Amino acid sequence: MDPALNPDDLRLRQERVVFAHMRGTQDRVADAITAFAGTMLFVYIHALWFAVWIALNEGLLGQVGIFDPYPYGLLTMIVSLEAIFLSTFVMVSQNRQAARENVRADLDFETNVRSEVWSAHIGAALGLDPREVEQRVQELLIENRAKMNSGTQKPS
Repeated sequence: MDPALNPDDLRLRQERVVFAHMRGTQDRVADAITAFAGTMLFVYIHALWFAVWIALNEGLLGQVGIFDPYPYGLLTMIVSLEAIFLSTFVMVSQNRQAARENVRADLDFETNVRSEVWSAHIGAALGLDPREVEQRVQELLIENRAKMNSGTQKPS
């Protein structure tokens, strides 16, 4: 087969093009923030930030260093705002991921339709009876579903 005509390559290229058009600057920013927020470095930076904040406000540098005395109202507000923004960035990334999954599902459907059409034409060229083939497919599907159901149901 000519490598230039590989259907998988065509599908991947089409998928990448669709995804590239879906992803704007705001999406890239949201992805970058979400990706960083999901790392241990993010956790370490925050642990250090909280420790320094609390130490300073407990008087580590004396009364001059205290700018947010216990119960750390400013720290609480900043952390709450950060949580709001981070959850929004995560939701933006999840929404775009859901849109990507929809594109993939559409492309999978198109691929399946192409496969069926090609199979029907190849079967006809080979002189196969499509009704016989379909009957055998239905039998195999019924057997497969029965096996799956018997494996997932609890014994009585």
